[in-house]
Amino acid sequence: MPGGPGAASPVVPARPPALLVIDMQNTLVAMAYRAAGTVAAVARLQVRARAAGAPVVLVQQGDEELEPGTEGWRIVPELAPAPGETVVPKAAPDSFLDTELDAVLRARGVTEVVVTGFATEICVESTARQALSRGYDVVLVADGHTTSVRPGPGPYAAPEASVAHHNEIFRNLRYPGRRVRVLPAAEVDFGGGAPATAG
Repeated sequence: MPGGPGAASPVVPARPPALLVIDMQNTLVAMAYRAAGTVAAVARLQVRARAAGAPVVLVQQGDEELEPGTEGWRIVPELAPAPGETVVPKAAPDSFLDTELDAVLRARGVTEVVVTGFATEICVESTARQALSRGYDVVLVADGHTTSVRPGPGPYAAPEASVAHHNEIFRNLRYPGRRVRVLPAAEVDFGGGAPATAG
């Protein structure tokens, strides 16, 4: 008899993760390492997230160097928000600090975030770690984040080394009760079917 002893519990479908696109703005992308490839990877993720009904949330830095309303402050056209998608303004590396990001995600029942954007060791890392501290599972997209091109030898790691370093750190990061993964864009699954197997 349905619902009797031994009956299987109904399967409640998991909510899809949210795609976070951090600071992919004209001025920043213009100075980014592997800019075209990163934009293309994030754009493909946006298409798949939207097709699966997953939330796409864009985060947009505004400060004295990225003055709101200017061309440089605008999100690059390839990644522009679709109608109805949320754009969260921020003024600090942590996309959760003094913003509505946490409220937006919780209102949608999100428990996992797929993190992409600029810059790897600043806003991307700060946001991913804060997401973990706030109870979210995290997917860092290995080919979906980038940093600035370095002008020459100096104290900063080369951009390709910085991206690789942070991918490796997050592969080995352990937070009790959280799932932390580093995946190429082609392997990210938004729950609308199998992930893409090729670019």
